Amino acid sequence: ATLVSAFGSSFQYGYNVAVVNSPHMQRFYARVYESRNASLTDSSLTLLWSLTVSMYPLGGFFGSLMVAPLVNNLGRKGTLLFNNIFSIGPAVMMGVSEMVGSFEIIIVARFIVGICAGLSSNVVPMYLGELAPKNLRGAIGIVPQLFITVGILTAQVFGLLRRAVLPAGWPIMLALTGGPAVIELLLLPFFPESPRYMLIQKGDENNARKALRRLRGWEEVDEELLEMRLEEQSERAEGQLSVLRLFTFPSLRWQLLSIIFMNMGQQLSGVNAVYYYADSIFGSAGVKENDVQYVTVGTGSVNVLMTFVAVFMVEASGRKLLLLIGFGICCAACLLLTAALSLQVHTLLPVCAPTGPIPTVITTEIFRQSSRPAAFLVAGSVHWLCNFTVGLVFPFLEQKGLGAYSFIIFAFICLVTLIYIWVVIPETKNTTFLEISKLFAKRNKVEIVLEAEDCELKHSPCK
Repeated sequence: ATLVSAFGSSFQYGYNVAVVNSPHMQRFYARVYESRNASLTDSSLTLLWSLTVSMYPLGGFFGSLMVAPLVNNLGRKGTLLFNNIFSIGPAVMMGVSEMVGSFEIIIVARFIVGICAGLSSNVVPMYLGELAPKNLRGAIGIVPQLFITVGILTAQVFGLLRRAVLPAGWPIMLALTGGPAVIELLLLPFFPESPRYMLIQKGDENNARKALRRLRGWEEVDEELLEMRLEEQSERAEGQLSVLRLFTFPSLRWQLLSIIFMNMGQQLSGVNAVYYYADSIFGSAGVKENDVQYVTVGTGSVNVLMTFVAVFMVEASGRKLLLLIGFGICCAACLLLTAALSLQVHTLLPVCAPTGPIPTVITTEIFRQSSRPAAFLVAGSVHWLCNFTVGLVFPFLEQKGLGAYSFIIFAFICLVTLIYIWVVIPETKNTTFLEISKLFAKRNKVEIVLEAEDCELKHSPCK
């Protein structure tokens, strides 16, 4: 279930981040624009290209707004299956864009596939977090981010091969995003829905029990079902929280602030600027045009390696330590990149850190069943709005604003996020969702009350 959903959904997210980093596409834009008897200035091309890049995170923002209603009505698995509509359609559109001579199709398709990414980036971690046993929740929660980095690296490697073998093959590269969606559409129906969703939100204990037995590989699952019942009981008075209620709920105040800070820090850490505009950034640092793709692939490779290491480290070292290390390295990397850009250093060391995977893991863990969909909607909205801002603003900031010192802003944001995590975020490894809620209850100055700690598991909710 982890591999199918992560490859079918998360891989596409990463692939579409890096696949547009192609000068041949920009030449296609210029050729089409000028064929309409209009001259294209450098500023107009920059605007068109930044729109193409930023339509993807803008679509991601709208996809995030759809998370809560879809996962509550279709379920986690059902939403992932439905989401493939937003991948296969735009894949066809981007594949025929050059044939019909329209860059507008690419811009629209990027927005639609962004909706797919906005949904998958929130629903896959939620689905897997609810499937996983508590001792593996962190490791399994990082797998989607691992596939995102693999998707980025795949697009970078394809770009390198395309330049050598088929320079005009960028429409094929854009269309390949539909492949993982087809595979997910064929295979995911054979895997179970989230047991927590079926038991707590649908009241279907029989199917929840069957799903748990399939997932765990043994018959005795009463203890885990009991933990779900206790969680349901503790939040029964809250009901299914909307986003508006989430912002006004005292017992979730610090959880909400935490996901906002972490997602802002993650998206404004500077890594998205590097992926979206690698050719421009590394070219500004003095890297020769023929070598830029190799540096970009090197950056993507280090990112995959660090995320892969995080899969094995997260349960041993914990979430908080990895976040602190990650944002610390990102802060130093932004300062290093600033020096490279300002001094025109020809040799760059690509430095990446595991800041990406952990916020989604923590978002799953610090919210319970009734508030989790709304929390992911908020986290995803912040994530994609910040991503959109970077995609749209950075080229103007770099070319006409701060220039080589643009990454100083990202370094400062990384430092502020690091301080917040140090002060506020508790360690959540190997704890139940209910235990984590109790950790935050102290900071929120509220109390979580259970009617009966020793209630027995029955085929109906605890009374």
